[in-house]
Amino acid sequence: MTVTVKKLVDKVKLDVVFATDDLLNKVIATSDISRPGLEMTGYFDYYSPERIQLFGMKEWSYLTKMTSHNRYSVLREMFKNDTPAVIVSRDLPIPEEMLKAAKEEGIALLRSKASTSRLSGEISYFLDASLAERTSVHGVLMDIYGMGVLIQGDSGIGKSETGLELVKRGHRLVADDRVDIYAKDEETLWGEPAEILRHLLEIRGVGIIDVMSLYGASAVKDSSQVQLAIYLENFEADKVFDRLGNGNEDVDFAGVKIPRIRIPVKTGRNVSVVIEAAAMNYRAKQMGFDATKRFEDRLTKLISKNEESQ
Repeated sequence: MTVTVKKLVDKVKLDVVFATDDLLNKVIATSDISRPGLEMTGYFDYYSPERIQLFGMKEWSYLTKMTSHNRYSVLREMFKNDTPAVIVSRDLPIPEEMLKAAKEEGIALLRSKASTSRLSGEISYFLDASLAERTSVHGVLMDIYGMGVLIQGDSGIGKSETGLELVKRGHRLVADDRVDIYAKDEETLWGEPAEILRHLLEIRGVGIIDVMSLYGASAVKDSSQVQLAIYLENFEADKVFDRLGNGNEDVDFAGVKIPRIRIPVKTGRNVSVVIEAAAMNYRAKQMGFDATKRFEDRLTKLISKNEESQ
């Protein structure tokens, strides 16, 4: 995904002190943020100009103690052509030399009322998610009881129809057909729809429907963490399916593994209800309530009791 300074301004609610249309359309290439330190003393050996430059109270206080000439010289050296933007937090006053250097070097100058730490976190969160490498997978991503469930399966097996049934049961559609997945960190997987397919479902025989228009804003969600994968496959008598819930299987997306459950599909089986149960059961396991383990413990006790009675 391409992220411009304008997108950052709109997302983080920044005030534009100085910028032209070209500067607002400048692309941000990295999610790293720099808070100038040694650079303000004139040391630029390891300076990274391609990063957003964030000035907080410490940086601003140091600048105000410099002479006007030194302040202007350092800022001009700091503001490079590939610097996407300079941001001042806490609604601090903009030094005249900073504004002058930004205009001369062609750098967008922005300001926020937020504290420096909070602003840095918001910017990093947005850029990390937006600039992360995405993997497109075929399936339906649903928010079921607040948990992201990716439904995949054989072609024509009814993934979208199952998604529609889940929407009617009060759950939320995130994406249909193409799900863009990315790793937010080493353990967290996130999914969102392709922009052209946002809020849309394709139902064979009916066509494309707009879920938000038909069922309301509460029936859709723009993105969701992906915590569980469901794979639907045609039922075959000679195919073995997990019956006790101890056949653990994982699937890897963007370097992050999540559990996957295979569900057989045949006429008369309410797949949406089964998926609901699978999602609730997974959440229960995460909370320490494992029905399979409870069954195995009961079975072990029953076997021991029978052996003792013999």
